[in-house]
Amino acid sequence: MIFYSLPETLLLIAAAIVIDWTVGDPRRIPHPVIMIGKLIAYLERKLRRQEAGYTNNGLLYRGGILAVAVLTVSFAVMLGMTVLADAIHPWLGYAVTAWFISTTIAVKGLKDAAMLVFRPLMSGDMDEARKYTGYIVSRDTRSLDERGAARAAVETVAENIVDAFLSPLLFAMLGGAPLAMLYRAANTLDSMVGYRSDRYLYFGRVSARIDDALNYIPARLSALLLALSALLLPGMNPWRSLKSAAVFARRHPSPNSGFPEAAAAGAIGIELGGTNVYFGHTSERARMGWPLRPLEALDIVRTVRLLYAVSILVWIGVIGWWLYLLLKG
Repeated sequence: MIFYSLPETLLLIAAAIVIDWTVGDPRRIPHPVIMIGKLIAYLERKLRRQEAGYTNNGLLYRGGILAVAVLTVSFAVMLGMTVLADAIHPWLGYAVTAWFISTTIAVKGLKDAAMLVFRPLMSGDMDEARKYTGYIVSRDTRSLDERGAARAAVETVAENIVDAFLSPLLFAMLGGAPLAMLYRAANTLDSMVGYRSDRYLYFGRVSARIDDALNYIPARLSALLLALSALLLPGMNPWRSLKSAAVFARRHPSPNSGFPEAAAAGAIGIELGGTNVYFGHTSERARMGWPLRPLEALDIVRTVRLLYAVSILVWIGVIGWWLYLLLKG
């Protein structure tokens, strides 16, 4: 048995959140996302061996093959592993499922990555801050000042409240670890080939559209959860968070990223967006929120608090739902 009952699924998701909070992504254990990334890179090389002879439609077709292959393999491998574990012993099935769901979320990982930017910013070491900013964003970080590095970290944490928490848990709710891993594969595809650069404009389009579709509902849910989190955190404004999401979210070039970014900006009272440089091309991103004060390094910490508040609210909701079903039945 691999698709558990609703009460079992809720407990496994709650356990996965706790595992992520406490353990995160141990470096000594191979992470599924790394394996998925290697698969994507390998298949991309195979599919683009004779790139000079491909038309735009040919690149689009081959990019579609890449997306379907990676999603199918990710789902099938995860399904096989969880079925095997459950066949050996049901408790092993529970443990494997909870562990692999935890690898599809990254609350602790996001916090750790953001703090690697925050600490050198606070000590005035811009070279270190730029280096670690480059680990979490694809934009050019060589000329970033303190405010630019802080903005990049805040935007990354805010955006990934959806990608690295809400979306994988929604799919875990619907289809356990296999569907959560399929989502993580789709998100990894988007992060590797879903760019609007010359190289990936056609080849990565299918991957980008799949990721957009999978994140559609969680992104909009994130605005509500961020506003509720702002209600519970000192110095945050929940009403401004909601208004910011309503006013600015759809100005973002992504159909989904604007919702968590605008909601977080409104909650904190800062402005996100602006000029970024990607692969040598300057891009003017829509402004999110109102600049009630200049953005500063401490806003990274404030965004991390919003991230944890959202994760705690979800955990409480999952446990509350489980208790309701337990008492009802």
